[in-house]
Amino acid sequence: MPFFILDTLSVGFANIKRRLYVFSFLVQIDAVLVFFCSRFIGVGIWILGFGILSELAFLDKSRYCPRMFITGLGTAAPRQRYAQIECWEALLQSTRYEELNPRSQAIVKKVLNGNSGIATRHLALDKLEEAFELTPDTLQARFSKYAPLLATQAAEHALNDAGNAPADIDAVIISTCTGYLCPGLTSYVSERLGLRPDVLALDLVGQGCAAAIPNLRTGEALLGSGRYQRVLSICVEVCSAAMYFDNDPGVLISACLFGDGAGAAVLANSPGGKRRLEWKTSGSLLHPRDRDSLRFEQKGGMLRNILTPQVPELAAKRARQVLDQVLADVNLSQSQIAGWVLHPGGRDVLLVLRDRLELAEEDVRWSEAILREFGNLSSASVLFVLQAAFADSTPSGYWWMSSFGAGFSCHGALLKAGA
Repeated sequence: MPFFILDTLSVGFANIKRRLYVFSFLVQIDAVLVFFCSRFIGVGIWILGFGILSELAFLDKSRYCPRMFITGLGTAAPRQRYAQIECWEALLQSTRYEELNPRSQAIVKKVLNGNSGIATRHLALDKLEEAFELTPDTLQARFSKYAPLLATQAAEHALNDAGNAPADIDAVIISTCTGYLCPGLTSYVSERLGLRPDVLALDLVGQGCAAAIPNLRTGEALLGSGRYQRVLSICVEVCSAAMYFDNDPGVLISACLFGDGAGAAVLANSPGGKRRLEWKTSGSLLHPRDRDSLRFEQKGGMLRNILTPQVPELAAKRARQVLDQVLADVNLSQSQIAGWVLHPGGRDVLLVLRDRLELAEEDVRWSEAILREFGNLSSASVLFVLQAAFADSTPSGYWWMSSFGAGFSCHGALLKAGA
C-alpha cells in the first residue's frame, strides 16, 4: 500500500481516537455535572421543605395539633330530694307493692332500707306517689318537661363557670337515653339558652350510662376540625320518666337505684382562666355479645331496664382493659394517675372496680359521694363526679375518667389537671 495512504489512515485513526477521548471526557463531565446538580436540587428542596415546616411552627398550633380543654363544668338536679326510706314508705302505701310477689317485696325492702350506698335521690316528682303513675303519656310528659329544664340549668352553670356567653358557643351536643323528642333536646335547649341560630346541634341517643365520654369525644373531633372554637357538651337523664315495676329483680333494683340530673361541660381549644383541665387522649371498647346484660327494651309503650347480676364484673373487666390500652398507647404507668373519676353505677359496681383497678378507698371517694347523694344518674353521673373532683383538693397531674353502659360499651379518658 502506498505510504501516503497509510499516512492518511494513520491520521484518520488518530483523529477518531482523539474524538473518542474528548467524547468520553465530555460524558464524564456531564455525569459529574448531573450528579452535583441533582445533589444541589435535592438540598434545595430539603431546605425549602425545612423552611415551610419552620413557618408552620409559628402558625396557630391548635389548628395542626388539636387540643381540647374543659373550661367550664355545671350540674343540675331537681330540687325535690327524697331519702331511700321515704321511697320505701311511699311504695308501701301504693297498690304497686301489693302487685309484687313476696320475693320481689323482699328485694325492694333490702335495697331501700339496707346499705346500698345511696342515701337520697333527686327525682322530678312533686310527690313520691307520682312515681307509681306508670302510663306512657305520664312518663313522656315528665321527660318533655324536665329534660330541657335540667339540661338548660346545667349548661348555664357550665357557661358561667367558663366565663362564656351563649353567643360564644359554636356547637352543642346533648346525650340522653331516658326519653325521646323530635326535634331533639338541642332545639329546646338552644332556644332556652339563646344560642346562635347557626350553632351546630347534635343529639346523641341510646348510649346509656356510658354516653358522657363519647359525647366529649365528639366535641374533641369538632374542635380538631378547626371549624369550631367552643363546644357545649350536655348529658341529661330523667330516669323517673323511665320507671317500671314488675317482679324482675333487675327492674326492681333499677327503680331503687336511678335518679334525675344533668351535667354539662364547655370545651375549647385553649385553656380557660381557672384551673387547667386538658383532655389528653381516650379509648373505647364495644362488645355487642354482652348487649343483653344491660339495655332498655320497650314494653307496653314504656322503657323497661334490663339489668343483670353480671354487670358489676363486666364493667370492671372492660374498664381495666380500656385503662391498660390507653396507658400503653401513651407510655404511662397506673402509678402516674393522680385522680380517678369513675361512673358510680352502684355500690357493687364501685366495689368490683376498686378491686379490679387496684384502687384505695380514697380513690373512689367522689364517686361514692355522688352515688350517696344522687343515686345513679346514668350518663350525667360521671360529669357530677368530675365536677366534685375538680372542686376538691385533687392533686394536679393525670386523671382517669371511666364510663360504661349499654352496648355493652366502656370508655375511658386521660385528663391532665393543673395546679
